[in-house]
Amino acid sequence: MSTSASPQRPKVMVVYGTRPEAIKVAPVIKALEADETLTPLVVVTAQHREMLDQVNEVFDIVPDVDLNLMAHGQTLNGIAGSVITMIDAVLEEHQPDAVLVQGDTTTVMGAAIAAFNREIPVVHLEAGLRSGDINSPFPEEANRKIVSQIARIHLAPTMVSRQNLLADGVPDENIHVIGNTVIDALHWAVERPTEITVPEISASHSEGRSVLLVTTHRRENLGENMVNIGRAMRQLATSYPELLIVWPAHKNPKVRASIAPQIEDLDNVVSIEPVEYGEFSHLIARSDIVLTDSGGIQEEAPSLGKPVLVLRENTERPEAVDAGTVKLIGTASDKIISEVSRLLDDKKAYRDMANAVNPYGDGHSAGRSVDILNDLLSDS
Repeated sequence: MSTSASPQRPKVMVVYGTRPEAIKVAPVIKALEADETLTPLVVVTAQHREMLDQVNEVFDIVPDVDLNLMAHGQTLNGIAGSVITMIDAVLEEHQPDAVLVQGDTTTVMGAAIAAFNREIPVVHLEAGLRSGDINSPFPEEANRKIVSQIARIHLAPTMVSRQNLLADGVPDENIHVIGNTVIDALHWAVERPTEITVPEISASHSEGRSVLLVTTHRRENLGENMVNIGRAMRQLATSYPELLIVWPAHKNPKVRASIAPQIEDLDNVVSIEPVEYGEFSHLIARSDIVLTDSGGIQEEAPSLGKPVLVLRENTERPEAVDAGTVKLIGTASDKIISEVSRLLDDKKAYRDMANAVNPYGDGHSAGRSVDILNDLLSDS
């Protein structure tokens, strides 16, 4: 990617560090690359190294700056300190006209603070999400509230997010409801030919088998909650021998230690390594039900008509709950089993969730984002 554009072209520095961030900023980066007015400067912290690289490769994005800051066993404070210090040096060298961050990770919070302290406008993509509990998800709820206090422009995915920002005192003229760029990314990925490397998935439809896709990684679910999820997966696999359960095992060894021993001897549970974004999008498309504690999947799966059962007690994405595409079920084994069973056994219950309207946009959010950036920087 070239950054040798004319000095008259305002420079937008896009900072991200994790796979979910990469997925949601990728459409904006591609739109900035195609724009004739703005120049993108892509900076990655590599808070998630391998998974981040996979997404960049799928979208053909080559970062201009790779800070590669993650170290084994690093604490949240260690990550935050590294992000602020390293991003500050990049800001000093490249002098961007605006900094765009997405979501609620430690990378987002640290980069926003570094830019704010240099009086560089911060643009917050996916602004206004709130769970209402400062400790859940942790530390994401705190991070996004911090960024909301210092951002100049807030790109909110929905009207609910806009109302959250207004309640926090953000001026109305600084909030723009654009939809969620995750839908832009998902549509692009699903339309791209991709081989699914899980043979059981490839054969499932011809065999008439239902597929349950399970992903779990949240810090607040580590420990007994994660063990409960594993117990529920085992019972579902035993009660429904024709059901195929696919579990992309998160890299966190605590997640694997809680779940893997409970399912490793089951023929209809397939444990796989995390797959790159394009293939994962096709995995969602080939699944029938999604069981997850992920935030982004609550937005992605409904746009493909997949019911989502969320392994959390609250969510910062209530729009999908209100629309009926998502249901909060917590992590009690009995509850997980009953809710998955209901969707497997009750065709009407399944149709009601699968056919509900996805509230997260039309797949054109990235273009709207670039238009707003042009308005912000038109006088630069």
